[in-house]
Amino acid sequence: MPLLPLRRSSPADAPVVAVEVVVPPQLRTPKPAARWIMPITLLVGGVVGGLAWLLLAAGGSAAEATARQGAIQTALAAGAGVGAAVTLMLAFRRQRHQEHAAHVTTYLAERNAALAEQVAGNTKHDATERRVTDLYTKAAEQIGHDKAAVRLAGLYALERLAQDNPGHRQTIVNVICAYLRMPYTPPEPAPAPDPEQERTAALRAARRRYQAARAGIALPTEPALQKESDGREGELQVRLTAQRILSLHLRDDRPAGQRSTLPAAPAFWEGMNLDLTGATLIDFDLAGGHVIEAVFRKATFIGDTWFVEATFTRVAGFDGATFTEVAGFDGATFIGDAWFVEATFARGARFDRATFTEGARFDEVAFAGDAGFDKATFTRGAWFDEAAFIGDAWFVGATFAGNAGFDKAIFMGGARLNDAVVVDPAGAHVWPDGWRLETTPEGAGHLIREETDPYSVGDA
Repeated sequence: MPLLPLRRSSPADAPVVAVEVVVPPQLRTPKPAARWIMPITLLVGGVVGGLAWLLLAAGGSAAEATARQGAIQTALAAGAGVGAAVTLMLAFRRQRHQEHAAHVTTYLAERNAALAEQVAGNTKHDATERRVTDLYTKAAEQIGHDKAAVRLAGLYALERLAQDNPGHRQTIVNVICAYLRMPYTPPEPAPAPDPEQERTAALRAARRRYQAARAGIALPTEPALQKESDGREGELQVRLTAQRILSLHLRDDRPAGQRSTLPAAPAFWEGMNLDLTGATLIDFDLAGGHVIEAVFRKATFIGDTWFVEATFTRVAGFDGATFTEVAGFDGATFIGDAWFVEATFARGARFDRATFTEGARFDEVAFAGDAGFDKATFTRGAWFDEAAFIGDAWFVGATFAGNAGFDKAIFMGGARLNDAVVVDPAGAHVWPDGWRLETTPEGAGHLIREETDPYSVGDA
C-alpha cells in the first residue's frame, strides 16, 4: 500500500500570536547644550560686568549711591532667577530623557517577549507536525501489513490522530477511502452442512477404530485441525472497521433546524468529502451522515445500504453504482446535484420524503424491486429517462417544482403518481403513460390517471 501523504510545515501553518504592539515615542536627537548655555553665560557675564562697572564707578551723592545699590540688588536677584531657571531647565531635560529611555526599554522588553512567545509557538507547532508525520508513517506501515490485526491497529491509530488533529481529518478520511477503493473480493458464504455426509464420515471413523481395536493396533492420534485464518475474512473485518469509522465520525446527530445554533458532538468531523469511486462496500451505513461532496461512482454496495436522513451539501455521485440489497435514502437531503445515472437497484430503493434541491438524474436506472419516492420533493429538474421500473414505482404525494421527464421509461409493475403536485404545469414535462396533468384554479397541477391506464386495476 502506498505511504500516507506527509503534511509538511510551512510558514502559513505557523500559529499567529496576537501581540499588543506598544509604539515607542518619536525620539529626536537632543540639541547641543552649548546652543542655549552660551547665550545664558554671556547674559550672566554681562550682568556681572555691568555690576562691576557700577561698583568701580562709585561716587557722587548719597542718593546716587542708594539708587546704585538698589540697581545692583535688582540685577543680582535677576541673575539668581536666571540661574534658577537654567537649573530647572536642566533638571526637566534630564527627567524627560529618563522617561523616554524607560519607555523605549519597556517597549523593547515587550517586543522581545512577544518574539520569544512566537518562536516558542512555532517550535511547538513544528514538534507537533513532526509527531503527526511519525504517526502517519507508522500507520502507513501498519495498514500495509499482511496481517489483519495489524491493519486494524493502523486504522484505529489514524482515527485517534484525526480526532486529536482537526486539520488532518480530511487527509485521513482520504486515506481510509483510498483503502476501501482497493480491489476486494468478499468471502463466499460457507456451504450448508450436509447431515448425511456427516453421518457417513462418523460411521467410517467408528469402523476404523473398531477394526484397529480387534487387531490390537493403536491408531495414531489425529492432530487437531488448525483452522487457518482466511485472508478474505480478515480483510472483511478490516473493511467493516474502516466503514464504521467513517459512519461514526460523519454522523451529525443535531436536528436539521438547529445545526447553526447547537454545538456539534466532539466525535463529528464536519466538512468532510468522500471519494469511494469503484469501492466495494458491505452493509454500508451512513444514516444521519453529513458530508460536503460524496462520490460513489461505480461502487458496489453488498448487503443493505442506509443513507437515511443523510445530507449531501454538494454533488452526490452514484453513477453506475450497484445496490445488491435494499437501499434506503428516506429523508435524505441533496443540496447539490444528485446523480444516479445507470445505477442498479437489485432490491428495493427507498427515497420517501427525500429532498432534491438541484437536479436529480435517474436516467437509465434499473429498479429491479419496488422504487419509492412518496412525498419526495424535486425542486429543480427530475429526469427518469429510459429508466426501468421492474417493480412498483411509487411517487404518491411527490412534488415536482421543475421539469419532470419520464421519456422512454419502462413501468412493468405500475406507476403510482397519486396526489403528485406539479408547481409549473407549463414546464417541459414527460409523464408516464396513463397519466395526464390537470391544472387547478390556483395555477398548480395535479396528475390524474387516465381511464386507459393499463395499470388502473389494483392501483388505488
